[in-house]
Amino acid sequence: MRHQAVFLAGITWLAVLLGVAVLWIWRARTTAERLVALDAAVLVLVGLLGLVAGEEQRSYPLDAAGALALLSFVSTLAAARYLGDRRPFEQPDQPAEGPPP
Repeated sequence: MRHQAVFLAGITWLAVLLGVAVLWIWRARTTAERLVALDAAVLVLVGLLGLVAGEEQRSYPLDAAGALALLSFVSTLAAARYLGDRRPFEQPDQPAEGPPP
């Protein structure tokens, strides 16, 4: 019975933190601030899914949390690279001269 109260307190706290993170996304002034806030919100959501998995004794929320964490990691890297260079991938600065061999 006591462990259920701990899980409930943790889930409630992470739900509050998720609401704060959403407000942080809403109030961010720059794109970089929004990116950091969105990454923090996803991190809180992954933690929330982990607690739900522990409370329900099921593994599928952990699968969803792992997939969400991987997707968040890749999208954060891509968005940060785009914000830094204003282009997502390497592009040559000067075109090669002549026809390709």
